Amino acid sequence: MDRVARIRELLKTTPEDDFLQHALALEYVKEGDDALARQTFETILNRNAGYVGSYYHLGKLLERTGETGPAIAWYEKGMVVAKAAGDNHAYNELRSVYDDLA
Repeated sequence: MDRVARIRELLKTTPEDDFLQHALALEYVKEGDDALARQTFETILNRNAGYVGSYYHLGKLLERTGETGPAIAWYEKGMVVAKAAGDNHAYNELRSVYDDLA
């Protein structure tokens, strides 16, 4: 069973598990399925805006697909959330990619 199939199997019992959803989105990125990765990251963040790690990966995906405006918007949202959570590491990572892009 491949990684995507294993993660999907785990999600059958906990379909809204943000960690598993995030892992699934990263596998989609590895497989080159940007549309499904984007949809999965956005689902996570629309359900749980506090899942800070997904902002960075969604933004990078959008950058790679030439969607600079949406990437900047997600980085900005992520910085606000990271700062509010006191997650300086995530904030600094998001700030760095934001500064490079903006």
